[in-house]
Amino acid sequence: MVHGHLARRASRRIALATVVALGAGLAPLAITGVANAESASTPPVPTVSVGGVGSVPISQTADQAAATAAYREAMAAAILDGQDKATFLAAKVGATLGAAQDVVEGGGGIECTAKDSEGETNYENYEGAEPDFGSGQSSVVPVAEQRASASPTVSGSAGKPKPVKTKKHRKRKHASAKKSTATTCTLSTSVSLIYAIS
Repeated sequence: MVHGHLARRASRRIALATVVALGAGLAPLAITGVANAESASTPPVPTVSVGGVGSVPISQTADQAAATAAYREAMAAAILDGQDKATFLAAKVGATLGAAQDVVEGGGGIECTAKDSEGETNYENYEGAEPDFGSGQSSVVPVAEQRASASPTVSGSAGKPKPVKTKKHRKRKHASAKKSTATTCTLSTSVSLIYAIS
């Protein structure tokens, strides 16, 4: 009788241990199943992608601090331009603009020009410090290359941002020297932005 009672007690312990072990083994599977079901049913966040451009004046002989400040000012203008475009596009499709999801620096370029006494535009060399244009392609194009190119561009890393197109008036220089007005230089940059929309 004692032996039978002990056998039943041992059987109950084994059964209880089996139930606990099975429950512990199934719990992670149940959690994983819930997580997989949640991720499968969550749609991707809708977004809008835009390119922003910005340009600011810069001294022809800017030092490093002034060049960096001008570049950052141009990037801020490019971000505002991109945000305005994203807001416009979101509104046109009946959505509301959310937070920025991604920002890519697009590099930049500097172009210097001066007008001669007859009003013709001539390209001049930029002689200052080059800003840290980041990972994008930069261009401080020498005068000879500017004359040969109808439209130098500022383009971004991995080709994401569209080139910044600068209007140029190519004029031939005459053999006689003409007095030029003060040289003006412009720093241009671009950024790529992705915003969530809802």
